[in-house]
Amino acid sequence: MHATPLSIPSPAYIEETRFGNWFLNTPTWKIHVLGRALNDLQTLLPQGAGPFDTIVDVGCGFGHSFLELARRFAPRQIIGLDAAPELQQRTAQAVADCASAVQLLECHAAAIALPDASVDMVFCHQTFHHIVEQEAALAEFFRVLKPGGYLLFAESTRYYIHSLPIKLLFRHPMDVQRTADEYQAQLRAAGFAFDSSHVSLPYLWWSRPDLGFFEWLGRPVPTQRNETMVNLVAHKP
Repeated sequence: MHATPLSIPSPAYIEETRFGNWFLNTPTWKIHVLGRALNDLQTLLPQGAGPFDTIVDVGCGFGHSFLELARRFAPRQIIGLDAAPELQQRTAQAVADCASAVQLLECHAAAIALPDASVDMVFCHQTFHHIVEQEAALAEFFRVLKPGGYLLFAESTRYYIHSLPIKLLFRHPMDVQRTADEYQAQLRAAGFAFDSSHVSLPYLWWSRPDLGFFEWLGRPVPTQRNETMVNLVAHKP
């Protein structure tokens, strides 16, 4: 499909490490991170939600989510938004393979070059913890969504981002990281509506300090823990 690029100045962007960019192209990312998040988020969507004619994919990276979003929601258009340089080159193969039309916006999430109430879904997967101006970004998500539109939000929490392996291998703005409860409060403060039935707190093996080793040995997954992930579906009233 054809991609229409539009470049907007970015007020704040932190480039990923070389390892991080490599990891985003691995089967582990595509299957165990992206795929599992979307599986979970779909179960949190209210029955009958949609149709989702236009979807904004915030922090689309290499575009791996384009194919998944097209397959699961059949949008007419996907708008891939990212502040990374060379966005068109990074996503070229995914755009070509996608069944939906794709538009690319090279801009920051805190300044989205789209009209008010113009999209049906905002998909923000493992992106929000990279954003410095988080309140401004949420205000933009809320602004571009149509009334009744949905935000699909999947994030790693402070406990995961501040862990030693993540500090060593990836690059993030460390002072804006939040807990699962803090992310939920932040979304509510921005005007989004959701209840506990639309929130999931997965404790996936790759987000744990032991990488799931103790569970592999037969120990139960702890119920008292610092949550490392939050997935939720919220709507614009």
